[in-house]
Amino acid sequence: MSEPNIMEPQQAEGEIIPAFAEAPVGFVLGTVTAVLSSVGTLWIGFLMALIVADVIGRNFFNAPITGVAEVAGHSVVAIVFLQTAAAIMQGRLTRADFLFRRIADRSPRSGAALESLFCLVGTLVFGLVAYASWDKMVAAFMRSEFFGVQGVFTVPTWPFRAIIVGGSIIAALAALYRAIHRNPLPTGQVE
Repeated sequence: MSEPNIMEPQQAEGEIIPAFAEAPVGFVLGTVTAVLSSVGTLWIGFLMALIVADVIGRNFFNAPITGVAEVAGHSVVAIVFLQTAAAIMQGRLTRADFLFRRIADRSPRSGAALESLFCLVGTLVFGLVAYASWDKMVAAFMRSEFFGVQGVFTVPTWPFRAIIVGGSIIAALAALYRAIHRNPLPTGQVE
């Protein structure tokens, strides 16, 4: 049995999960989403180590690490926005697809059209999130907004808000790209 070629798109249940780079736009967008996802993954590792260190310090030395709860709370949101675009590009965004699979099995064209519609709605939603978050990000930067306890532990909020805006913009672009270029038929064959 031969090993799968890692340069080829992976198959899962008859569906092709697209490779990142088929066209220049796909290459750039795929690279950006992969880098953002990698940063999110590293952040998860850092956050896990920080929480474990806090638990050990709290339970064994009666010395918790200041600000872990605040950093963890904001980090979860940032990690989601860092990794969402890669999930969209790879066709792995979580959803209930029992109805979609039935439609796609009966009519591959209808399934592909529904997938494109889903991606276009995603483009709109992430665009609206970016639009709604922009003013809050600018205000947080201009006012030097922070979270935490002043004099004990504070962190500026604007980097987290910038991740939400930037992640939403990249996710909207990824959804638009998939709506236009990346929706093979569920069987992996193009009609």
